[in-house]
Amino acid sequence: MTPTILFVDDEPDLEALILQKFRRKIRDGLVAIIFARDGLEALESLEQNPHVDMVVSDINMPRMDGLSLLQKLQEAEEKKSTIIVSAYGDMSNIRTAMNRGAFDFLTKPIDFTDLETTIEKTLRHIEMLREVRRRQAEAERAHAALSRHFSPELAKRLAAGSDGEGIEVQWRDVAVIFTDITGFTSLVESAAPETLGALLNEYVGGMTDVIFSHEGTVAKIIGDAIHVLFNAPGDQPDYATRAVACAHDLDRWAQEFCVRQKARGVNFGTTRIGIHAGAALVGNFGGNRFFDYTAYGDTINIAARLEAANKQLGTRICVSSGVAEAAANFQGRPVGDLMLRGRSEPLRAFEPLPQDKFDAPATAQYSEAFARMEAGDAAAMPAFAALVGMHADDPLAGFHLRRLLNGAKGIRIQLD
Repeated sequence: MTPTILFVDDEPDLEALILQKFRRKIRDGLVAIIFARDGLEALESLEQNPHVDMVVSDINMPRMDGLSLLQKLQEAEEKKSTIIVSAYGDMSNIRTAMNRGAFDFLTKPIDFTDLETTIEKTLRHIEMLREVRRRQAEAERAHAALSRHFSPELAKRLAAGSDGEGIEVQWRDVAVIFTDITGFTSLVESAAPETLGALLNEYVGGMTDVIFSHEGTVAKIIGDAIHVLFNAPGDQPDYATRAVACAHDLDRWAQEFCVRQKARGVNFGTTRIGIHAGAALVGNFGGNRFFDYTAYGDTINIAARLEAANKQLGTRICVSSGVAEAAANFQGRPVGDLMLRGRSEPLRAFEPLPQDKFDAPATAQYSEAFARMEAGDAAAMPAFAALVGMHADDPLAGFHLRRLLNGAKGIRIQLD
């Protein structure tokens, strides 16, 4: 784009002289020049020509002098780089001009070689500022897009990078969390749109805050379902441990959310959580126009199916054995060997437990009953029956008791 310069001077011969001196640059499209005879006319001209890049202004002019014009230009939202022209040796005006934000100054009579050099220097400075603003705008857009997926600190680091390192498509070992809400479809059909919108926004916002507090990555939000990654895009050697800790906090937050909604008369469903770890294809799949950082592969599918398994098992969190083995100080109880849809081999699953429930006597009783069931011991049924009798609020123990009463053998569980 051709740079445009506004010359402001009341001398009648200046316009012709400037046009003569810059005729080749004007002819070659290297510069465009417009004129004004005083400060007021200059302001009117700038309103009509907002694309003006810089201003060269005399000081002594009728109606509005150059120093007053300079002050107006510095008060504007888009400040114009300004060169002030002053009588030789008028240091008082020159100091005032520099204090008011003039980029540079020239003395009369004008040395046109000096004028050209000063204009070129000013235009280079303007171009540099534009490049800085452009990069800042790009960084802000990148940060806004990244903030949808990553914690604030990670989004800031990724936005500051210029080569997209860490978000290119690649195979990575990740821990994957899937969450979903029971009965959400019914809530959609029965709740007023404004109520549902407020509920879902509060829920997703709170869940996302929990995820970001563990430095997890939100790969996708589809309605009420949230897909979370750990160990992507950056390295997190303890990704399995982080995923389990995050799941506990998500479960706690979601339960508290349900209690708050119940007090308002809203029956908000239970959040179910599934976790699996393994290799996945991870990166930005949004093409050139969109940013869509997500993951694909069997690892993702298994995590989603473990989330769905909670419905049949009566649990709220279900994790694969790979996660349980990799997570530091994992505390939980075995669920069984799940036959997940689309898989020929069973997958051992566990229910992670908070500290108080893990330490409770009922957990030891459950583990003993489970071991008997795994060994094919007929005493497993009364062991589970006794556990359910004492702890009717243990849906997983009730699930196994029903299986045994229906003639099921062992710990292999065929899911619907």
